[in-house]
Amino acid sequence: MAISKKSATTKQVGTTLDAMVTEGKALYNIWKQTNSLKDATKAKGFDTRLGKLLQQLKAQSPLDSGQISRQTLATYHVDKIDRRRRSEALWFVENEVDCREFMKSSKKGFTSLSALQKAMSKASKEADTPTEAKASKDKPSAKAEKKVSDVGQKPSKDDIVKSIVKACQYSGIDLLDIAEALMEIDTVSEAEETETKVAA
Repeated sequence: MAISKKSATTKQVGTTLDAMVTEGKALYNIWKQTNSLKDATKAKGFDTRLGKLLQQLKAQSPLDSGQISRQTLATYHVDKIDRRRRSEALWFVENEVDCREFMKSSKKGFTSLSALQKAMSKASKEADTPTEAKASKDKPSAKAEKKVSDVGQKPSKDDIVKSIVKACQYSGIDLLDIAEALMEIDTVSEAEETETKVAA
């Protein structure tokens, strides 16, 4: 009588990769649960855990920008979590010390990371405003000259970046969302279309 052998699987258990996939699955399963910001930002809270996972994935990214590919997000089961929530969680972990200090010193509680981000941005602007106002009083003629000389010239890369940053701050939009949107634009195809039209 022949003895049947069970096929042995060579799956490694306990590796960092397995732990990260397990963490991603757990986060995907709980991301829609309503919980307070206080709970979500605890050491084992949702946003802290999500931000730390994304921070690890960002560090492993082959791109200089650290952008995490959609395939990687899907592998770790966090692709279905809203990208704004992912962005906010990553921002929180990268600025955790400042965020926790701001939350402690604030008299009012925050309902979300978006509200915390806006409040911190506003406080930062208010702290910078007196020095900017003083600098503009000292050099009004230079500013006026710059406006006159810039008429009819194309904006530089720095000018465009500054205007995007100002627009994001004004609108309360995270710069990471803009960066992701810019990375998704297929500039190669657009350049080829332009060259084809010029050639024709």
